[in-house]
Amino acid sequence: MSVKDRVIRIIAEQAMIEPSDVTMTDTMADLGIDSMGLVECIFALEEEFDIEVPFNANEPQKSDFDISSVASVVDGIERLVALQKD
Repeated sequence: MSVKDRVIRIIAEQAMIEPSDVTMTDTMADLGIDSMGLVECIFALEEEFDIEVPFNANEPQKSDFDISSVASVVDGIERLVALQKD
């Protein structure tokens, strides 16, 4: 399973929808994921990929991690996974 598919599966679980219902252009709000759900999603991603996501739930707009869409989350996780392999 690709990084993209794994990220989408985790986001879908958090949104309580099917992964096939998640599009790359969706925002977390589009999927009904609130700030608490977003934090849980970040924790699940960290656990799934054994990485640390540079995200501050108290100041999400100041984080180095773009959560504006599913695509940006996938891109960010792919970068973190690639960095981990170096």
